[in-house]
This record gives sequence, structure tokens and C-alpha cells, in this order.
Amino acid sequence: MNDQSPTKPAVPKAPEGETLGTMDILGLLQRLPHRYPFLMVDKVIGIRGEDFGIGIKNVTFNEPQFTGHFPGIPIFPGVLLVEGMAQTAAAIYLSKQDITTPPLVYFMSIDKVKFRKTVHPGDTVEYHMQKLKRRSDVWRFGGLSKVNGVVVAEAEITAMVVRK
Repeated sequence: MNDQSPTKPAVPKAPEGETLGTMDILGLLQRLPHRYPFLMVDKVIGIRGEDFGIGIKNVTFNEPQFTGHFPGIPIFPGVLLVEGMAQTAAAIYLSKQDITTPPLVYFMSIDKVKFRKTVHPGDTVEYHMQKLKRRSDVWRFGGLSKVNGVVVAEAEITAMVVRK
């Protein structure tokens, strides 16, 4: 996907009278327990309540997974795309909650996963996540990972938020 001309994410338009939220890296660090090298989201844009948002991940060559995946042909691991989708969903779900300590978020299931294209250093991944269902602190999101508007992966993720 190494396109030399970076494109800006397509931010969805808000319904009439509604504003879309954003979350920078400081907001992510406040809400998610993940830290480098396992934080797979740099920011979230287009947040619509707890229902939708787009996580942004700038893939760089200096990330530790590229030393072994694969030498000479750096490919961003597909499982980390799924992790980035889950982290984006958790950030969206927690975006409006007042949090002093990041809660833990546990995978319960990962379904309908498909990997369509490879992702490489220099790519910007957009995690388009849509809430499908919620019951208490258990939620299910469906999502697409895109690079330059092209779907590179998709999945449905169920997770649980556990407050410390």
C-alpha cells in the first residue's frame, strides 16, 4: 500500500445539530491501558457518541515488529491491525466517560476477520469502527481497516471493560 501521496482520512459528516468528537494521544493514554510498543492508535477522529469513530495509526519503520516481520520485506502484522481496531472501539466506547485510571479491556471474541492487503511502513491506517451491540460493559463493534481508502482488513470484535 506504499502510496507516496498521503491522503487525509475521510471524516464522516455529523447529522444536523450534532458535532463529532476527536481524541488525541493524551486522551487515548487516559482511557486505554496500552502503552508503547503496544498502543496501536495515534488518535481518533469523527467520534459520534459511543457508536462510531475512526482511529488513525501512522505506521513507521522503527516499530519493533518490523525487525522480524519480515526482514527485508516489512509487513505490519494482521493481528496488530485487529488489535488497533479493538483499541479504537474501546476508545470510542470510553470517550464520554469520566476516567481517572484506564480500565482493562478484554477480548471476548474476534469474528469474521479477513485480511485483504498488506500494510507497510509509511502507510496511515484508518480503523473505521461502528458499534453493533452493547449490554452493560460488554460491546460488539464491526470495523474496516483502510489505507488510502482501500480496505486492508475487516473484523467484528466483542470485548468487555473491567474497571480496576
